[in-house]
Amino acid sequence: MDLNPDQKAEAERLFQQLQGAFLDEARRLAELLAARPTPQLLGQTEFEVRDAVHRLGARALEAALDGRKKGGTRAPA
Repeated sequence: MDLNPDQKAEAERLFQQLQGAFLDEARRLAELLAARPTPQLLGQTEFEVRDAVHRLGARALEAALDGRKKGGTRAPA
């Protein structure tokens, strides 16, 4: 991806902000998968993995939105 300097700075800010959360979740996923016998990797475990990935995506979107300037509507005075 070709990013301009401002976009590169924003990407780096997001990367630094998300790194800890992603590593924590990767650890939890690794432990979950290591704890399950092969026959139990599909089914309920798939849903748990999917939910974890969705949580990570939500945190990434939240971090991106929080870092952008707020605009548009204002709260009533």
